[in-house]
This record gives sequence, C-alpha cells and structure tokens, in this order.
Amino acid sequence: MAKALITVFGGTGFLGRHVVHELFDAGHAVRIAARRPVLPDWAEAGDPVEPMSIDIHSESDVSRALEGAVGAVNAVSLYVERRQMSFEQVHVKGAARLARVARAQGVRIFVQLSGIGADPSSRSRYVRARGRGESAVIDAYPKAVILRPSVMFGPGDAFLKRLADLTRLPVIPLFGRGETHLQPVHVVDVARAIVRLMGAAPSERRLFELGGLDILSYREILELIMAHLERERLLLPVPFVLWQLAALLASPLPGPPLTRDQVTMMSQDNTVGAGVGTFADLDILPRSLRDALPACLPTRHPASSRSG
Repeated sequence: MAKALITVFGGTGFLGRHVVHELFDAGHAVRIAARRPVLPDWAEAGDPVEPMSIDIHSESDVSRALEGAVGAVNAVSLYVERRQMSFEQVHVKGAARLARVARAQGVRIFVQLSGIGADPSSRSRYVRARGRGESAVIDAYPKAVILRPSVMFGPGDAFLKRLADLTRLPVIPLFGRGETHLQPVHVVDVARAIVRLMGAAPSERRLFELGGLDILSYREILELIMAHLERERLLLPVPFVLWQLAALLASPLPGPPLTRDQVTMMSQDNTVGAGVGTFADLDILPRSLRDALPACLPTRHPASSRSG
C-alpha cells in the first residue's frame, strides 16, 4: 500500500526538519520543498523522503511540489526582512499562493504555521503580516488549519542559544522589567501536533494555539537558564522606549541584532488564549521547558573535555 504523501514547504528550517522526521516516523512519504533542499542525515537509500527545489513565488513550482500530495504544511518563515524578501511576500502572498494551489489540486489537509498573537492590525510588521497571512490562507482554502505556536525551543534552537549567550555578560538587560509572559513550546511537540492533524480523522477545529506546560516571565526564563548554566548575573530593567531606540539605530546594519518588530513582540504576552484548539484536543501532553532544558542546552564542564 502506497504511503500518503505530505509536502512540507520550508522542510529544511528549524521546525520543518522536525516535521519531516515526525511525518516519516508516522509512516508518511514526505516531500521536502525548499529553495535549497537537502536529504536529512538520518534518511537512508530507499526511504520515501524526496527533496525538491522550489520557489514559493512560482505558481508552477508550487504546483509541482504538491503533485500527488494528500497533505501540505507551510513552515516557511522569515523573521528579518531583506532587500529582496519582505514579510508581505513570504507570509501573505506566498502563503496564499500555497493554499490556493493546494485547494485547486485537491490536497486534503493544508496546515499553515503562524504564531500566537498574529494580528493584522499589530504595530509590528512581522506580526501584522502573520495575521494577514492567516486571513489570506483561509480565503484561499477555507478549511485550512492554522497553527499558532508560542516561542519554540529545542536542541540547537536560536531562542535558548541567544539567552544563554546573554548570560555571558556581567549584566543582562531586561525588556522592561522582564515581566512579559511566554509559554515556550518544544519544537517536537509542535511537529507531533502536525502529524496528528494529518491523521485519518483530523480535528474539526481550524485554529490551534500551542504552548508548553510552563508559563514563565522573561525574567524567570533567564533565571532558569542561569541556574542551569550555574551563572549568577545582575538583571537590569531597561525601558522599552530605549530598546526601540537601540533597534532604530541598528536597523541600517545588514542582519541587525535587534529589530523594532522584536522589541514590539517582547512587550506583549505570548501565551495560549481562550476558545482555541490546544494540545489537549490532539491528545498531546507538551513537555516542560524546565524538564527539557538539560537536553536542549547541554552544559560542558572543562573536566569532561580533557583527554587523559
């Protein structure tokens, strides 16, 4: 019996790689659709995993990537705009194109990755594009499923690594007083939620918000990481207006270390809301940041690296 084919757009990104792996483990054939796709290092000859080079801005490329697929996942993301790549192009027009072609080709399930807080009226260009992208996808494919994860973490992620790097400073500046609440979610739990949605009896819900077990303030997350790394540092509150000024000054730089969008997002709580689908609807118990931290951010003691 042929395995059901699922196309994962952005299948080489942080989330996309895990989605591909979890779909494969669940018995699906997987097509990795990306600009520069590569086979995962765990894939063996004969495995039903197919890399396909595509441009999501090309209708013919998207059509080719969806040929024969029963499901599709849009895990393409852009966090910092570039000269030739905007949030509008990727998160609105690109997402709408994938959804429109998927519906036209009879793809049974289309999952759009977004983020908690997505809002077409947000002050943040990124968050605004995410919100407009959700609407564009639903217009093109009314039965599409929207997934909004909170900030994702996992081995090799950017979130924990960035915070761990901050703990090397003698003084760590906080966003405001560090009271913004987050609900960090393990990337594998999000990938498993997508697998459940691709099952034989998918949920009737069309909007899910996915957060981990822990709801923590930004300050508490830093304190957790410092304790894990056995580092004591002073936490210094910094008003958001100064962060906005710093982001403005950094904006002309190529690949700025901080953007105004990021500052805006850090001023708002990022936790699961009411009246939406959650992990509970998919019979998944998400893991805790506290419990998963050692595996995601291993410590290295000098003694363990000595050769004897």
